[in-house]
Amino acid sequence: MRGADLLVHPSLYEGFGLVVVEAMARGVPVVASRTTSLPEAGGDAALYADPLDVEGIAAAIRVVLSEPERRAAMVTAGRVRAAQLSWERTARATAAVYEELL
Repeated sequence: MRGADLLVHPSLYEGFGLVVVEAMARGVPVVASRTTSLPEAGGDAALYADPLDVEGIAAAIRVVLSEPERRAAMVTAGRVRAAQLSWERTARATAAVYEELL
């Protein structure tokens, strides 16, 4: 993803969306499906479109590529979002749930 201007991920089925989190962690803005789990993975840091709406996807791509301030805000928000979804944080949260149950 190094050097990418954005990631476009119009998936129709997604288990979680690791590719979205990876892109955000690397400072790549994301346009993704508004369906599946991608809005959960990307949060407010990504733009979303119906994966079957070509014009909607194209409009979101145009926003990222033509609005430098919006792109910069997405990069910053994406890095923050990706940090919230780190493996270490997930492991700690999982361990806390197990400890609480015990």
